[in-house]
Amino acid sequence: MARQVKRAFKYRFYPTHEQAAELSRTFGCVRLVYNKALEERTRAWYGEQRRISYVQASAALTQWKKTEELAFLAEVSSVPLQQALRHLQTAFGNFFAKRAQYPRYKSRKKSRASAEYTRSAFTWREGNLTLAKMTQPVDIRWSRPLPEGAVPTTVTVSRDAAGRWFVSLLCEDTITPAPATTNAVGLDAGITSLVTLSTGEKITNPRHERRDRARLAKAQRELSRKTKGSANREKARRRAAKVHARIADRRRDFLHKLSTRLVRENQTVVIEDLTVRNLLKNGHLARALSDAAWTQLRMMLEYKCAWYGRELVVIDRFFPSSKLCGNCGTVAAQLPLHVRTWTCEHCGVVHDRDLNAARNILAAGLAASACGDGVRPQRESSRTGRSSVKQEPQRATAGIPRL
Repeated sequence: MARQVKRAFKYRFYPTHEQAAELSRTFGCVRLVYNKALEERTRAWYGEQRRISYVQASAALTQWKKTEELAFLAEVSSVPLQQALRHLQTAFGNFFAKRAQYPRYKSRKKSRASAEYTRSAFTWREGNLTLAKMTQPVDIRWSRPLPEGAVPTTVTVSRDAAGRWFVSLLCEDTITPAPATTNAVGLDAGITSLVTLSTGEKITNPRHERRDRARLAKAQRELSRKTKGSANREKARRRAAKVHARIADRRRDFLHKLSTRLVRENQTVVIEDLTVRNLLKNGHLARALSDAAWTQLRMMLEYKCAWYGRELVVIDRFFPSSKLCGNCGTVAAQLPLHVRTWTCEHCGVVHDRDLNAARNILAAGLAASACGDGVRPQRESSRTGRSSVKQEPQRATAGIPRL
C-alpha cells in the first residue's frame, strides 16, 4: 500500500548579486540569534538553575531587534530567525532526553551556512520560488522533477564551503512499496571491499578520497602558503573546498546507487551494528574508514527500507561474524585483521574472511527476524569445541542456522 511521506528535494541554484547579499546577511543573523539564545540559556541554567522556553526566547528576540546594537536583525526575514530558535529548542530537548550532547555554538567558518523558510516566508507559483525580502524568483536548476502537484511546506537555503548554493524543498510524496521478493542478503563492511555480500559478490571500495589525494594535497599546500586574512587565501580555501566537495559528491552518489540496488533486490537486508566512532580512533585506519562512509550507507539503508517496505536487521556489534566457522559453528580464538583466509581447526574448512562473515551475518539476522528480540548470538567456543550460547534481554541476533 502506498504511503505518504515528507521528502526533501535538493537542487542547486544561482542567485543574483542582490539575492546572494540578502541570503548572506540572513545566514549571519541566523547564526547570531542561535548563538545569543544559546548563551542566554546557558547563563540562566548555570547561574540561576532556570530553563528558558522557546516562547521566552522569541520574546527576547523581539527585544533584541529594538536595541541599537542589534537593530539590523529587523532588516532580514523574521521567519529564519524564529526557526533558529526552534532548532535550538529541539537541540535542548534532545540533550535533556539524553539523545545528544549539549548544544554547541555555530562557527562562522566551520558551521554550515543555512536558513529555513516556512510557508509564510516564500511564494510558490507555477514552479517559481520567491523568498521573503526578494523581488524575483531564484534561478533553480531542476535536475529532477518534483512530485506531481507537490507544494513545498518548508524551504531550506544553504551555501557550502565551496561557495555553491542549494535549496531543499520539503514536500509530501507518495511512496509505492517495491514488489515483494524472497531474497535476503547479509553485508560485511570492509575497506578493500566496501561491502561483501552473502551471495559471494564483493563491492570494490571506490576510495574517492585516495583518487583525489594528490589534487587535495596540492590545494592544501597552496592554502597554507597564503597570508591569513588575504583575498588570495580565500581563493585558495575555495579551491581546496571544491576538491572536498567533489569527493563528497562522488561518494554520496555511489552510496545512493548501491543502497538503492540492495533495497530493490532484497526483502531483508542484514548489517552489523558497527561503532564507527571507536574504530576511527585507530590512527592507521581512520582515513580509510572515513572515506568508506559506513555510517552514511547505513542511514540510507534505514530510510529506504522503511520507504519501500523492506526489513533491515541490525545484529549485535559483538557478534563474532569473522571468527565464527559457518560450517561447524566453532569460534576461532584469534583472527588478526591481516588474515584474509583462515582454516577452521575443528572441521578443516577454508574460509574467505569477508564472505564467511557476510554469510554468518545473514544467518544471525534471519534468526533474529524469526525469533524476535531477546536472544543474543554465540560469543565464544567452549573447550569441548562446541559453541556456547549466551542469552541476554533487549538484543537480537542468535540461534544461528547453518548456511
